[in-house]
Amino acid sequence: MDSRKLTAFLLAASLMAFTGCGSKDEDEGFGQGGGGGNNTVAATTALGTASITGTVTLSGKAPAAPVIAMDADPVCKSQHATSPKDELVTADAKGNLANVFVYVKDGAGSTAAPATPVTLLQKGCMYSPHVFGIQVGQPLEIVNGDPTLHNIHCMAVTNDAFNVGQPSQNMATEKKFSKPEVLVKFKCDVHSWMHCCAGVVTNPFFSVTGADGAYKISQLPKGTYTLVAVHEKYGESQPQTVTLADGASQAVNFTFAAQ
Repeated sequence: MDSRKLTAFLLAASLMAFTGCGSKDEDEGFGQGGGGGNNTVAATTALGTASITGTVTLSGKAPAAPVIAMDADPVCKSQHATSPKDELVTADAKGNLANVFVYVKDGAGSTAAPATPVTLLQKGCMYSPHVFGIQVGQPLEIVNGDPTLHNIHCMAVTNDAFNVGQPSQNMATEKKFSKPEVLVKFKCDVHSWMHCCAGVVTNPFFSVTGADGAYKISQLPKGTYTLVAVHEKYGESQPQTVTLADGASQAVNFTFAAQ
């Protein structure tokens, strides 16, 4: 075989090998790690005009929130008039449960990630917000608002974990998640009381309950959806299915049992 024929043969073989192999992410799809639903890549979903509202409550007596002693770091302690309480379980006298991540687990597909970052602030040696949602591929900006050392230890399981030090005030670190995962836990190895969680999903159809236990998910297109509520202590609720018409609003409530 002369050199020209040999070159052509090798080029054709290379092209066949390249087109015959998909990437790992393409083969696995979006349904990995809880929060993606099925195991196929969903079509891009347009926004709509329907919404889901509701309340998440805790049945039974809520555990007392421990008071956080910040004596180990005077910088932390000096920023609080009174000692703050741990936010693992935050419920009012009526049982309304805050910091619950509620999202459409199935039926919503995926949308392009916003370019606007979600900010996770370390202030007064506490994380704010304590629970937040973010889309796959959306920037997460982690900011040290304190004049003391923090480190952000992300304990992701499906996504890549990371542990980044921020020794000075106003330092910022940007990260992104490549796969859905609910919930991703964070902690600070310097201040043992600092912890928070993120729900990483493929679309904007999620919410986090406020102090009154209420949530709202807006701009849903018409369709049938499966919702779940996820709490960092009590886990994932039983799923609930709802069918929405254009412009419709429907209430879906969840209850967790106190332990």
